[in-house]
Amino acid sequence: MSPPATSARFPGEVRATAVLAGPLVLGHVATGLIGLVDSVIAGRHGTATLAAVSVGTAMFWLPMMIPMGTLMSLPPSVSQLDGSGRRDEIAPLFRQSLWLALGLGLLLFALLTVATAALAPMGIAEDIRPGAQAFLHGIRWGVPALTLYYAMRYLSDGLHWTLPTMLFGFGGLLLLAPLGWAFAFGRFGLPEMGAGGLGLASALMMWAQALGFATYLACSKRFAPLGLFARFDPPRWPPIRDLLRTGLPIGVTVAMEGGLFVVTALLIGRLGQLEAAAHQIAINVASLCFMIPFGLAEATTVRVGHALGAGGGRDGVRRATLAGLVLVLGTQATSALVLVLGHDAIAAIYTTDATVAALAASLLVYAAAFQFPDGVQVLSAGALRGLKDTRVPMLLAAFAYWAVGMATGAWLGLALGMGPRGMWIGLIAGLVVAAVLMAGRLVRTTGHLPRTAQ
Repeated sequence: MSPPATSARFPGEVRATAVLAGPLVLGHVATGLIGLVDSVIAGRHGTATLAAVSVGTAMFWLPMMIPMGTLMSLPPSVSQLDGSGRRDEIAPLFRQSLWLALGLGLLLFALLTVATAALAPMGIAEDIRPGAQAFLHGIRWGVPALTLYYAMRYLSDGLHWTLPTMLFGFGGLLLLAPLGWAFAFGRFGLPEMGAGGLGLASALMMWAQALGFATYLACSKRFAPLGLFARFDPPRWPPIRDLLRTGLPIGVTVAMEGGLFVVTALLIGRLGQLEAAAHQIAINVASLCFMIPFGLAEATTVRVGHALGAGGGRDGVRRATLAGLVLVLGTQATSALVLVLGHDAIAAIYTTDATVAALAASLLVYAAAFQFPDGVQVLSAGALRGLKDTRVPMLLAAFAYWAVGMATGAWLGLALGMGPRGMWIGLIAGLVVAAVLMAGRLVRTTGHLPRTAQ
C-alpha cells in the first residue's frame, strides 16, 4: 500500500497527483450527480418540490460541512504517519476517528430534528416550508452513516488508495436514482412523498454506502496488515482532541465557504418558488463543477502531507502544490468554457418551466466567472491542510466569504433589488478575495519550511 513514488522531476509529481486524484474526482462527481438526480427528480415532480429540495438541501449541508470538514484532519494525519514509517499508529487513530464521526453524526441528527422550526423565522416562503420540512425529516436519518462513511473514506484516501471513493460514490448514485424516483412519485405501491421521499431515499443510500465501506475495509487484503478492526478501543480523549484541534478549523473553513452558498440559497428562498428553483439548478451545476478541483485539492493534501512526513521539506511540498495547481487551472478552464457555451442546454435538462430555465441559464454564466478563483482557493486550502495549517485559513475564509461575499451579495441582491443575480455577484467577490488570501498564506507558510536536497 505504498504511495506512488515522488519523482524529482515536476512532470512525475503531476502524474502522481493525477493518478491519486482521478478516483477522488470521479467520486466527488458522483456525489455531485446525486444532487443532480435529486434536482431532476424534484424538477419533474414540480416547481414547488424543486424549491423545497433547494431549501432543504441548503439547511442540511450548512451544518453538515462542519463534521465533514473536521474529519478532513484524518488524511494528512494518516499520510504523515505513512510517510514517516509509523504505520502501526494508523489503526488506533482510525478507531478514534470513528468515535468522533459517530458523535458528530448524532449531534447533527439532533440539530436537524429541531431545525425545521427555523423555516418560518428565516422568512422562507410559506408554500416552500412543508416540502423542505419533509425533506429534512427524511434525510436526517442518514447523517450518522454519512459521518462514519467520511471517516472510512478519509482513511483510505490518506493511504493513497482512492478507488473505493469512486466506486462507493457511483454505487450510491445507482441506488439513489430508482429509490428517489419511487419514493417521490409513489411507485411500486409506495405513497407519493415528493420532497420527503427524496430525503428518505438519500438516507437509505447513506447507510448502504457506510455499511459497504465498512465491509470492504474489514475484508480487503490491502488493509489487513493494519488491523483496523483487530480490537475494540473505547473513546480516548487525547487522540480525539488532536483530531479536533486540526480538524475543527478545517470544518469551520469548509462551512464558511459552503455556508456562503447555502445562506445565499436560503435568502433566495425568501423571494419565491421561481427564484429558488432557478438557483437550485444553477448551484447544483456549479457544485458539480466544484467537485473536480475539490478532488484535486484532497489529493494535494495527501501528497503534501506525505512529502512532509518523508522529509521532502520546502522543495517537496512546493512541487506537490504546484502539480495540483497546474491540474486545477486546466480543469477550471474546461468547466468555464462548458458553462459559457452550454448554459441554456444545461438548464433545460432540469426543468420544462421556460421561466425557471431562463433564469437558471443566466446564473450559470456567473458560475463560469468564478471557476478560476474557486479552483485557486480550494487548491491552496488543500495544500495548507497537508501542512496542518488550519487556524489562520479559517479566519481568512471568514473574512472573504462573509465580510466580502455575503455582504456584497445581500446588498446587491436584496437591498438594491437585483435578486438572484446580485447574490451571485457576491459569490464571485467572496471567492476572488479567498483565492488571493489563501494563495498568499500558502506562499508564506511554505517559505518557512527548511529546504532539502531532495
